[in-house]
Amino acid sequence: MNLLNTLLNRHPDRVKAKVEIYTWQTCPFCMRAKLLLWWKGVNYTEYKIDGDETARAKMAERANGHRTVPQIFINQEHIGGCDDLYRLDSQQALDPLLATANT
Repeated sequence: MNLLNTLLNRHPDRVKAKVEIYTWQTCPFCMRAKLLLWWKGVNYTEYKIDGDETARAKMAERANGHRTVPQIFINQEHIGGCDDLYRLDSQQALDPLLATANT
C-alpha cells in the first residue's frame, strides 16, 4: 500500500468485488457515489449513459425498472443508487460486499 493510501485510510488491496456504476456526467448523486467508491479504493466500471436511451433501457432492465442514476451493481447484484450505497456504508455492510470476489 502506498503512503497516500495509508494516509487516507484507503484499502484498495482489500477490494475484490466487481463494481459497476451507471452515471450521467453532471449528476451530483453520481459524483457523490463515485467519490465514496474512490475513497474505498474501488476500481469500478463506469457506464456513462448521458442521452443514450438504449444504454438507459439496459440499465433499467438490470436495475429492476429503476431509471434514475446512479445505479450501482456489486458482483452483478443490484445495490441501488447513491443513498443506498451510503446507507450500506453507514451500516458497515459495504466493506464486506467489496471484499467478496465476483464468482
